[in-house]
Amino acid sequence: MVVTKQIVGTLPQASAANASVEESAHAHRQSPRKAALASFLGSTLEYYDYVLYGTASALVFSRLFFDSNNPTMATIGALMTFGVAYIARPLGGLVMAHIGDRIGRKTALMITLMIMGISSIAIGLLPTYEQIGITATILLLVCRIAQGFSAGAESAGASTMTMEHSPEGKRGFFTSSVMLGCSAGNVLAALVMVPVMMMPEDAMMSWGWRIPFLLSALV
Repeated sequence: MVVTKQIVGTLPQASAANASVEESAHAHRQSPRKAALASFLGSTLEYYDYVLYGTASALVFSRLFFDSNNPTMATIGALMTFGVAYIARPLGGLVMAHIGDRIGRKTALMITLMIMGISSIAIGLLPTYEQIGITATILLLVCRIAQGFSAGAESAGASTMTMEHSPEGKRGFFTSSVMLGCSAGNVLAALVMVPVMMMPEDAMMSWGWRIPFLLSALV
């Protein structure tokens, strides 16, 4: 009789333990998917901003942020500001990888998204060369360096976070979400710029070009 009571008494505890194990297993199954989704969305938003700058630098920035009296040098200068971000990318990866190791991948990812979003919005709010002269060019360059820093940090951090949460045998599959996000960001930037470039030139050059950058507030 005593033994029966002891067995019956342990049944609720056993049920609770089994439920806890099942919940843990379910959470473990969900974790790779959540990490992959977060990396995909982060990469999409990062590279939307990053590629958007490249499109604008080739089409409008030479006339907005450089001396229009020398179109050739203005075009070269605009493309150089695009290229300078690739110098900042390795630095972003090194710095934010260290921060990710110290305080967590999620926090590091959020910081990189904030850097990219703020710098892109700032580009959309910048005064032009006609308004403040060479200061506009310098401010544009600073924002572009921040974009490069953020893009380098995001690629390294998102890949590492996804890999760390992926199960054995499927790490390549889940980590591919980072590159899928990069490609989606490229396409999204192009789709947003198409209607802007179809605007009347006066409207596009005065305020239309700012719209895609201000949409970065979604980050």
